[in-house]
Amino acid sequence: MFQSSANAARIIWLAALAGLPFLSYADEIREEAWSAHFQTTYIWEVKPSLSAPYTGEFSLRPEREKAYSFSATAALGFRPWAGGELYFDPELVQGVPLSNLRGLGGMANGEQQKTGGPNPTLYRARLFLRQTWGLGGEKEAVESDFNQMAGMVDKRRIVVTAGNLSVTDIFDNSAYAHDARTQFMNWALLAYGAYDFAADARGYSWGAAVEYIYDDWAVRGGRFMQPAESNGLPLDKRIFTHYGDQLEVEHGHTWGGQPGKVHVLAFRNRANMGSFRDASVDAANNGGVPDVARVRTERTKIGFGVSAEQGLTSDIGVFARASWNDGASETYAFTEIERSFSAGAVVRGGAWNRVDDTLGIAWVRNGLSQAHRDYLAAGGVGAFIGDGRLNYRPESIVEAYYSFKLAQAVTLSLDAQHIVNPAYNADRGPVNVGSIRLHAQY
Repeated sequence: MFQSSANAARIIWLAALAGLPFLSYADEIREEAWSAHFQTTYIWEVKPSLSAPYTGEFSLRPEREKAYSFSATAALGFRPWAGGELYFDPELVQGVPLSNLRGLGGMANGEQQKTGGPNPTLYRARLFLRQTWGLGGEKEAVESDFNQMAGMVDKRRIVVTAGNLSVTDIFDNSAYAHDARTQFMNWALLAYGAYDFAADARGYSWGAAVEYIYDDWAVRGGRFMQPAESNGLPLDKRIFTHYGDQLEVEHGHTWGGQPGKVHVLAFRNRANMGSFRDASVDAANNGGVPDVARVRTERTKIGFGVSAEQGLTSDIGVFARASWNDGASETYAFTEIERSFSAGAVVRGGAWNRVDDTLGIAWVRNGLSQAHRDYLAAGGVGAFIGDGRLNYRPESIVEAYYSFKLAQAVTLSLDAQHIVNPAYNADRGPVNVGSIRLHAQY
């Protein structure tokens, strides 16, 4: 959801999309010795009642619901030595989710956490070190932003990031669909839907990543800790036994005078996970409903994602993502999606004389493996879904938002989501979720 070490190029790209000038080699900017940025986001949601001939323990509730989330984050950084950057992000969260954060593959609010609650909780979100070694070539400017200090960097460089952070700070970084605080809100639009990336219940982990950046190309790989239990808060510190590995290749290009990027990512997770097939066999042999918790053992999950994004004009950009994982074992750290495709467009308001406003619209189609479908149809439940039975259809989501700039650092967004076949069940829904988001960042 936040900025990453790859964002030097992204800042220039976003400036180009907005039609703003960006800094070139000839316009070198002064290197920051320290930085401090702050954000706060409040999201209010409402869900009308939905058609539901039956409701299970992990279903989206059929009655009308209201929900909210609140977060406040500080991003504090300084340079301890040449090429080094140290960051510390304390974060405060509070919220009440729709249906106790159950009943959807693509959850409607990316700010909601699995451990969220009505009482404010303060914790350390990030504490990490980034080290950059320049390899020559041209220079490019990096502007001051969240977890990013202003300065000049070589376009050919090696970057090592290690510590406590989010995997998606570095991997699967989209200019248009990555941050629920300012862009699309649905979980399936924050990252590859099928990317079960290593994270605790708040979305953070400990680990390290290495990036090799050579002009328009970037190759990055990393290993991060898995939660000690499926979707739990404590992390498993045995990072050489249980881990999440990922490898990504990125290429930037110019098409029609506008910037674009292509990403290809592969991931491999190792953890103590339950198999859907084994759970179904266990239930058939011993009675009852299948339960992945009864058949957990050492397992590996693999998956991949491909994405592309492209500026069409200085005000319009489009994007698409496709992802898949093997779907053999339970969701361990992200959400219950095993096949996903999304596409969308983002338009800045220059055409209607509101240059700081943004309109976004996207479509998502999520799916499950056959083993997972059979498990749910037999009454099994997962981390987030389980209606007691299943009339399977892919889950489809349309989301649109309009973001108004209220002041220099404050935006107000209106967001609407229409979700067909919630939790992949054609017997329930569709459901509509409307949201109001107030965001301030300094």
